[in-house]
Amino acid sequence: MGSQHRSLISRPGGVALAGLLLASCAGSAIEEQAAAPPAEVMSESEARADAADSIVVTGQIAVTSKAHRENRAMAAPSAMISPYAPPPPPPMPDPGHWPPAYKDVGRDKFTNFAENSFKIVREAPVSTFSIDVDTASYSWVRASLNQNVLPQPAAVRTEELINYFHYDYAPPATTAQPFGTSVAVFPSPWAVGRKLVRIGIKGYEVQRATRPRANLVFLIDTSGSMNSPDKLPLVQKSLTMLLDELDARDTVAIVTYAGSAGTALAPTPASQKAKIRAVIDQLGAGGSTAGAEGIRQAYSLAEANLDPNGVNRVILATDGDFNVGITDQGELKGYIERERSKGVFLSVLGFGMGNYNDALMQVLAQNGNGVAAYIDNVDEARKTLVEEASANLFTIAKDVKIQVEFNPAAVAEYRLIGYETRALNRDDFDNDKVDAGDVGSGQTVTALYEVVPIGGPRTMDGLRYATPHALPPSAARNELGFVKIRYKLPKSDTSKLITTPINAGVQFASFAAAPRDARFATAVAGFAELLRGGRYTGSLSYDDVQRIANAARGPDEYGYRSEFVQLVRSAKSAKSLAALDR
Repeated sequence: MGSQHRSLISRPGGVALAGLLLASCAGSAIEEQAAAPPAEVMSESEARADAADSIVVTGQIAVTSKAHRENRAMAAPSAMISPYAPPPPPPMPDPGHWPPAYKDVGRDKFTNFAENSFKIVREAPVSTFSIDVDTASYSWVRASLNQNVLPQPAAVRTEELINYFHYDYAPPATTAQPFGTSVAVFPSPWAVGRKLVRIGIKGYEVQRATRPRANLVFLIDTSGSMNSPDKLPLVQKSLTMLLDELDARDTVAIVTYAGSAGTALAPTPASQKAKIRAVIDQLGAGGSTAGAEGIRQAYSLAEANLDPNGVNRVILATDGDFNVGITDQGELKGYIERERSKGVFLSVLGFGMGNYNDALMQVLAQNGNGVAAYIDNVDEARKTLVEEASANLFTIAKDVKIQVEFNPAAVAEYRLIGYETRALNRDDFDNDKVDAGDVGSGQTVTALYEVVPIGGPRTMDGLRYATPHALPPSAARNELGFVKIRYKLPKSDTSKLITTPINAGVQFASFAAAPRDARFATAVAGFAELLRGGRYTGSLSYDDVQRIANAARGPDEYGYRSEFVQLVRSAKSAKSLAALDR
């Protein structure tokens, strides 16, 4: 589960990468998708393939403050700075009095993708994908709805909404494997005659006293576009919260980038909290975004302080406005992959609206073996960096892939709900060279399939000349399918395999009888599908989602599930307002 990534100019290919980070935020659209579309998605039709290759930009007009325009005009190319040289200090606001906020509007970028459709089991019985524990999409949806605006469909990734919540799955029985699996089958609440298959993973929880040492580098965007209360000031609060979760074993370094990049804090024991906080507190925003040089210096610091037995991670905090350099995303991906192979991972914290480059953030996090989170308020910062700090920092399994083979004697059709950007080819499953997602300490991961049993309401007619497949002698007729999960331990390059059948023992006769967490995850999935257009959700409404979620809310210590119900109400209101504006 992608739970958790040095001199760009001095290495082969570095010249291309030095230009890598000169053009993205000047309003140009990124033309290639964050990850290459898998064969099974691309095969839907030429039109759907075209859609999967596009980037959705939410608008075309950018409005900037006078202060930002002056910062842009004054920014000039700078020479490469020594990794330990302090960065030029940006303009400092009076304490508590930030200059007029940066106001780009409608330039948020999201990777468009085609929604998974139903597949005929006799033609394509195997489904393969990489797990995903990112939550950026949920926070973006919430931020949009809190402004009474429906989110762009391309911003809604169903699996990220589902996995925003923690589910009470059984942990692994022994430490011999890093996580346990949980499977349930129950009737679909939106399509009579269809069923949902829930596959859940629960990682073991690393105890604080035994967790590995953390070598962290905060890479902070201090460019002019970060001059807004929901950007750099929120970054400062967020990183201060994370600092409080660290102890004397850990080290923190800080690199900033704006016009030029530099090391604001050399690797420092986390016990020196006052010193680290002082550096965070003095940050100010101004200038253009020298992202490539910042990334180079951050990785250089992480590598110089590398702990082979610890966690080595760069944490990038930005709105994604890399306006100095990304001309070749492939080169950037390759650079991050090389650093990942050395043991340094990259996680991304996104901030702000109006100029947020989600498409680029997904590329960075997915190729850096890290999580991509979107921080829209202080509560989300607390959830991501305090409550879930261990899960987001400490990996217990990497390159986790799921492959499900459906039984053609029991299932006619199926579709994977979400995970469109995480789909893999069938042969990728057994190939240990193929990167996949990571699972963090104590994390849960959930995937849902919608299936049409034999005799159920199919979405496509069967083939006239299809040859029935014989049922394997070892499988019972009521076995819907077989789940295989591959994973690697954090320091290993060889995968291990876990398998479990989808048999009668995990099937429930009614939706009401299904496990509570399975019903709540279904409500979240239905909500996401409605936001994306509701192609397969039949007559499901926001009222239905609210009813299902309320009935399955259960214990809600931090109020996240109650907040979800309120978001469903907000979506219903926003939809009505959008209809009036037409």
